[in-house]
Amino acid sequence: MSMHDQHLEDDQAPILWQPTKDKIHDSLIYQFMVALSEQEDTLFHDYQQLHHWSVRHSDHFWDRLWDFCGVIGEKGARITDCPPNSKEPAKDTRWFPDARLNFAENLLAYGRQHPDNDAIVFHCEGNPARRQKLSWRELEQQVSSLSQFLREQGISAGDVVAGYLPNLPQTIIAMLATSAVGAIWTSTSPDFGVDSVVERFGQTCPKILFAADGYFYNGKSHSCLEKVNAMLTELHSVETVVLIPFADLPAPVTPPLADKYRGWNDILNQYQAGPIEFEHVEFNHPLYILYSSGTTGKPKCIVHSVGGMLLNHLKEHLLHSNVNKGDRLFYFTTCGWMMWNWMASGLAAGATLILYEGSPFYPDGNVLWDLADAEDVTLFGTSAKYLEALEKKGFHPNQTHTLSRLRTLCSTGSVLAPEQFDYVYQSIKADLQLASISGGTDICGCFAIGNPISPVYRGECQGRALGMDVQVFDDQGHPLTEAQGELVCRNSFPNQPVGFWNDEGDQRYHSAYWDVFPNTWHHGDFVQLTRHGGLIFFGRSDAVLNPGGVRIGTAEIYRQVNPMDEIIDSIVIGQNWQNDVRVVLFVQLAEGQSLDETLQARIRQRIKAHCSPRHVPAVILAVTDIPRTKSGKLVELAVRHVVHQQPVKNVGALANPEALEQYKDRPELQA
Repeated sequence: MSMHDQHLEDDQAPILWQPTKDKIHDSLIYQFMVALSEQEDTLFHDYQQLHHWSVRHSDHFWDRLWDFCGVIGEKGARITDCPPNSKEPAKDTRWFPDARLNFAENLLAYGRQHPDNDAIVFHCEGNPARRQKLSWRELEQQVSSLSQFLREQGISAGDVVAGYLPNLPQTIIAMLATSAVGAIWTSTSPDFGVDSVVERFGQTCPKILFAADGYFYNGKSHSCLEKVNAMLTELHSVETVVLIPFADLPAPVTPPLADKYRGWNDILNQYQAGPIEFEHVEFNHPLYILYSSGTTGKPKCIVHSVGGMLLNHLKEHLLHSNVNKGDRLFYFTTCGWMMWNWMASGLAAGATLILYEGSPFYPDGNVLWDLADAEDVTLFGTSAKYLEALEKKGFHPNQTHTLSRLRTLCSTGSVLAPEQFDYVYQSIKADLQLASISGGTDICGCFAIGNPISPVYRGECQGRALGMDVQVFDDQGHPLTEAQGELVCRNSFPNQPVGFWNDEGDQRYHSAYWDVFPNTWHHGDFVQLTRHGGLIFFGRSDAVLNPGGVRIGTAEIYRQVNPMDEIIDSIVIGQNWQNDVRVVLFVQLAEGQSLDETLQARIRQRIKAHCSPRHVPAVILAVTDIPRTKSGKLVELAVRHVVHQQPVKNVGALANPEALEQYKDRPELQA
């Protein structure tokens, strides 16, 4: 259904896309529903009914999902360790406690039947000659050689292996080799500074560090060698550095890097590929350590399990994203964002991974769409901020590209405004499932996600993820519909974190997610559940504005301000003021614009007309840069701390920490 066919249903948001009957019947989730109907002797007619069943019978759901996805491993007799009718707290439930499996074995399985098909295709900005292509056979051979090397280095189950790497095929290979031997993978991207990396890896103590000699961004090459050398003086746990030649820089000759250095190609030549010895581990054995952004304190080291990641990502790829065998999956991400881990799991669905390293706007905004056409991308993943920037820069991919195989566009990282929904259908592709998805590093997955058998409503995530009892609570813990509140999950799910690294008694883990509402997961998203089961996001609840005691989501203000031609970007905070809170808006102006009284009046009038008088900022100030994390998230809390003259504890987590200087000691904000 195109934009021209949109209609309103019961005064709800307009429907922008609806799958045809044939598309519904061809989808993997429909095949799952048919199989489930036979097994459970229950007819499933639509997504809402399936979701309701998957929550009421979550143990049956995850059990059936294991079989439907063909997970390789021993499932064991028990689905959870809870006795029947147990009231054991959701946070303490252990899933598939008798299971044994290996993550890498499952991700490489499709290639056994199709060894000559593409497993990974890699593109680098500005340089077609750097394109790489690996067949499934080549991928498995390199994983085999590297896993032998890791074993010879003494790496075994429970050891940590780290990557300080661009989004390269070698990064995927290193992760797979690590998980093949039962070890734990953790990574950051090479744009992280030394202090930020040490803050992360210094907590998790990797024995092996994979690093590239450099990377490319925005038309320039950047060396990593000095930064790696500086890290090694702090990271005493690292015994060996495997250096990947990417930027063609000379090998290190000075200690400590030269003393610990091994070359990637030397390792592949030394260890002859053969059958991989996959270490089978428990379902809840650690697989990944991911890090919170750490802008308000030391980054949390969140440990995710082998089985939880595999089973949940299979659910999200096959059922929610309709990733079929042979599909070509692209996500614009770095190795410091959980979407890299999510993307990598596409191999388990039998998809080809399309990797891109570099700027999404070099040489211009066509670059990722050129890639989508050239590589027949079927799922295109990006961030809401990218789509907003693409529109601002005047790109219309549907006028310049065919995108013939593109079926699904995923957006995450921040709230996707209703206007960006319009832009996708008007300027990218009319017949497309637009999945605005949201979850987080905390679960390395989604609470809100798309599905290929339901309509896309303007401004909404399509629905709640299967098997997860996602609700919206008021401050007293009462469920809400069609009102704004806190996103929570009331039941246990396999991809709950194992815990935090080095967290004695799980105290920090429990206080992070389980202390606000009894026995209920809560991690701080301010949302609304619609009548038809969609979710509307209004921003982080810890950044919610509270003027006069009324809670306002920041996304409501961005939705009005950011589309204005005079404005490139904005950030809004609540400032403590005269025993209340006042709204302060910072705007990054387009070239040649000035924040005069006329523009301020237009901003205020637009916000008042489309939101409410309470949303109107008391103060509007111009800045030349808006601070964001390296994965593109706004950092309202960091700006709020600066304005209130409080320390920002980890500026290294920011892509542009120097931007914060503009928010300090502004005379307009002094009492």
